Amino acid sequence: MRGRGTPENPRNRYERIFVEPDLDAEEPGPPIPTEYYRDASRTILSENDSPDIPFRWSLNPYRGCEHGCSYCYARPSHEYLGFSAGLDFETRLMVKEDAPELLRKKLSSPGWQPETISLSGNTDAYQPLERRLKITRRCLEVLAEFRNPVDVITKSALVARDADLLSELAEHGAVRAMISVTTLDADLAGRLEPRAARPERRLEAVRALSDAGVPVGVMVAPVIPGLTDEEIPSILEAAAQAGAHGAAWILLRLPTPVDRLFEDWLERHFPDRTDKVMGRIRQCRDGRITDSRFGRRMRGQGPYADQLAALFRTTARRLKLDRRIPAPSSAAFRRPGQQLPLFGA
Repeated sequence: MRGRGTPENPRNRYERIFVEPDLDAEEPGPPIPTEYYRDASRTILSENDSPDIPFRWSLNPYRGCEHGCSYCYARPSHEYLGFSAGLDFETRLMVKEDAPELLRKKLSSPGWQPETISLSGNTDAYQPLERRLKITRRCLEVLAEFRNPVDVITKSALVARDADLLSELAEHGAVRAMISVTTLDADLAGRLEPRAARPERRLEAVRALSDAGVPVGVMVAPVIPGLTDEEIPSILEAAAQAGAHGAAWILLRLPTPVDRLFEDWLERHFPDRTDKVMGRIRQCRDGRITDSRFGRRMRGQGPYADQLAALFRTTARRLKLDRRIPAPSSAAFRRPGQQLPLFGA
């Protein structure tokens, strides 16, 4: 199915009724358009307490993601909406049109203590629809007005469009950006992440943000054992040449039902490498395909996982990408229009 990460729509684990479409396996079906639904949520920030995730608050303007990455760990979240984690995830999107207004209300509240907000913690805030709707940009305008710290992570080159706002936040030390690069192979990227920016465009975005004075790094993620792991050094070298200030990595995570979707993707695109890739994944997951335990799900364990960590560490050190990019600061936070005390702050 051209332009889609998966043609599969596995049964929603939380729904009692499942409709199995009657498809002709010999004839390709018509292109499936992306449908958009208005998300009427009355709050905009999601709170996280996972011990291995470095942020408490996240902002997700969209639910579902048109990038269509076959491996996306966020796919299961679509099941909570009554959809499938498969094709539904990339073709039936929820749009939070009121996100900027809800964010302004939250930051204006006396109960809000300025903390870093991750943009975003689940689905990409810069997916294709953002180019037209500009909800993420409007949220950044609010964050810049309040000078509230923000962490941006995306695999879209569209983030460079907002270099002006990110640069404004950078003047107050209130921003950090990470751009995800999975592979430098454009053909592989087109199969793996069909509607995401190609690798060279992401590196161009790194350069644009770096030139604008924005602290920016590259996230080598996900590292797919047996498929993209050998590219760790070349990705880091390209990141350094693009002006990245740091780098990090995350091992592939395959929660249910993403495990089945990804293995199906391998069998369709790389049938000769399926056993090798799945075998190496198990080597990093104590013989399993997935390991949801905190502290292990991002890195894995065992000799092969240790080799990947060592490869990343030594290469990053050589390229001076092992320096930690400072976390965004809340020191400059303000509430616009709020009257200052007569005698000092």
